[in-house]
Amino acid sequence: MQRIRLRYAKRGPLRFTSHRDFARAFERALRRAAVPIAYSQGFTPHPKISYASAAPTGVGSEAEYLEIGLQAEVDPADLRVALDAALSPGLDVIDAVVATEGSLADRINASRWLIELPEIEPAAAEKAVEAFLAAEEVQVERMTKQGRRSFDARSAVTVFAVSKQSDAPSEGAAAPCAIIDLVVRQVTPAVRPDDVLSGLRVVAGLEPPVPPRVTRLAQGTLTPQGEIVDPLEADREGASIGGR
Repeated sequence: MQRIRLRYAKRGPLRFTSHRDFARAFERALRRAAVPIAYSQGFTPHPKISYASAAPTGVGSEAEYLEIGLQAEVDPADLRVALDAALSPGLDVIDAVVATEGSLADRINASRWLIELPEIEPAAAEKAVEAFLAAEEVQVERMTKQGRRSFDARSAVTVFAVSKQSDAPSEGAAAPCAIIDLVVRQVTPAVRPDDVLSGLRVVAGLEPPVPPRVTRLAQGTLTPQGEIVDPLEADREGASIGGR
């Protein structure tokens, strides 16, 4: 059985696609593209698809990952093109590589996020971020499957800064707009961007008047220098298989 690892993006309005909706769309795309997907054994066989750390509904992403098992060998570049064409625009397959040794999930321990806060002055955001970083811990609450839970949002944050870039917020003309660069390590329970924003409200009273726009830019292995290594990098034999 051949294993292929894919990187895909959720862009524009398709960021509101839930993980379950994407899974259904992806299985339909496999059928449309005539991909020789392998199936599990038993009375109710399932296609061999393994997802890694899916982004929350409503969050855009340039770095979602999954692995599929195939009954026959295919060329990863051709597979990427076929699946990308079979999915709706905004659900875009960016990269494909043949899997090597090791687990895809074991190569992901952090994510980098871009957070746009329309109608928030960058100076106000900087003060709130400074207060967050100065705190030893920042307790926030979130409703989970086990009920409302309180946890520390501070310890998972490794990079938290207001960007100096002057780009306008995506798909909007609101001004001012604070743009935040955030890197969060994977911990249990998971700390999400909305938890960190809740932490800004706790420590500094910062509450955006309009919903923030969040995009995952990368996920993978966090280096001591604060960079994130693409989890597909270890699978490459040469140049990357092109995406858009």
